[in-house]
Amino acid sequence: MAVLDTSIVILAAGKGTRMRSSLAKVLHRAGGRPLLEHVLRACQPLKPAQILVVVGHQAEDVGAIATQFGAQTILQQPQRGTGHAMQVARRAIRKSAKLALIVPGDAPLLRAETLAALVATHRRGEAAATILTAELGNPSGYGRIVRDSQGRVQAIVEDTSASPEQLSIHEVNSSIYCFTLEKLWSSLGALRPDNLHRELYLTDSIATLRERNERVLAQLAEDPGEVVGCNTRAHLADADRVLRARKAAELMESGVTIYLPETVVIDPQVSIGPDSVIEPGVELLGNTRVGSRSTIGCGSVLIDMRVDDGAKIFPQCHLVRSRVGRDSEIGPFARLRSGTDIRAGAHVGTFVEMKKTILHEGAKAPHLAYLGDATIGAATNVGAGTITCNYDGFSKYETKIGKRVFIGSDTALVAPVRVGDGAYIAAGSVVTDNVPADALAVARGRQVNKPGWARARRRELAAAGGNQVKSRSPRRKPTRSSKSKSRR
Repeated sequence: MAVLDTSIVILAAGKGTRMRSSLAKVLHRAGGRPLLEHVLRACQPLKPAQILVVVGHQAEDVGAIATQFGAQTILQQPQRGTGHAMQVARRAIRKSAKLALIVPGDAPLLRAETLAALVATHRRGEAAATILTAELGNPSGYGRIVRDSQGRVQAIVEDTSASPEQLSIHEVNSSIYCFTLEKLWSSLGALRPDNLHRELYLTDSIATLRERNERVLAQLAEDPGEVVGCNTRAHLADADRVLRARKAAELMESGVTIYLPETVVIDPQVSIGPDSVIEPGVELLGNTRVGSRSTIGCGSVLIDMRVDDGAKIFPQCHLVRSRVGRDSEIGPFARLRSGTDIRAGAHVGTFVEMKKTILHEGAKAPHLAYLGDATIGAATNVGAGTITCNYDGFSKYETKIGKRVFIGSDTALVAPVRVGDGAYIAAGSVVTDNVPADALAVARGRQVNKPGWARARRRELAAAGGNQVKSRSPRRKPTRSSKSKSRR
């Protein structure tokens, strides 16, 4: 697939006004990546002589993505069309390069195999230029490819200039080209801004080459969806849908069960082991890694997570930058914040939130708890309503709980505090001091029972009821004469 004599030029300078956005078009995301990143990833396997990215609008941000992939950026300022972009890029193209593969930066569905086929067709045909084309069911808005009797490209006719006969053509220009550089440079010199926008267009170079009787070929893409650019938010949504479907299909092929795959959102770098189950509405984002035989429940969102083999994430959990150990259980409705480490066989239950906490093997926090900046020993049970009071308004403090500890419901552990192995904490306690191993801590007010108090209270209220009714009766407003008397 290597094209060592070819320079790839990615056109990424435009703003993308139809996006109605302050963000440059190629920075918009589909399938979990910026549009430009998808194009760069499609170009890399070709091993070209170089990859150049023509930047303009938000050049610094666009260039930051390009440099991650070893591409060189060329500034086009001002932006005066695709032909002008290639004039700008010319100074950076290596003299050893024979061909230029020109690709728009907003074609996220493009595959490396398609680009390689385009270059191969160009070489075989000894062409001056070869255009990647597509057959579209609805070609409206695209330039039509008019071929001659030998199947070569005779012209590219824009939608607004096409005759009724030409409008019936469904083969369209993708704006992806392979040029023989020697021919391209001479044709660029002939470009004139004779159009409404006063810009220089590569399509006019094609016309110039045809006028010079140069050979211009067309390579029809097997999948027309690959060449469709993202000019609007609707296009962006369509591309995202296709990319997500590709990822889901790849995972299912590798042995992952995905129920209703059209409802899941899985980023491209996510990995999932065989025999795992992904339920509807799940989002697996960033660098999430899911092991084998794991289940991710309906509606759960995992971001940069590690989930080990056999783990069960029940529905509607939100887990971020943490680890879930082997055969552990999370949720439903649980939240793990950054830095949490759930060890093998542990259980985090309903409406439990953890942050920067280690829950050791076999420990449990079954429901309704907040545990932050804590270490919880193996086989410990944390009762409902327990919280670690880890923040005093200025600093965070740690709570350390030993092994086989039983923490009663509605306990507040005021950090920094330690609870020794095997200790018990009575329900409703506010623990401010360390608890020794195997001790019972009771940190609450002593209960006082007052016999008959409730009965007496009810009688008191009943007796006062009549007076309360009288007190609520409207008071007669004083007359003007009485007011005047009161002033005397």
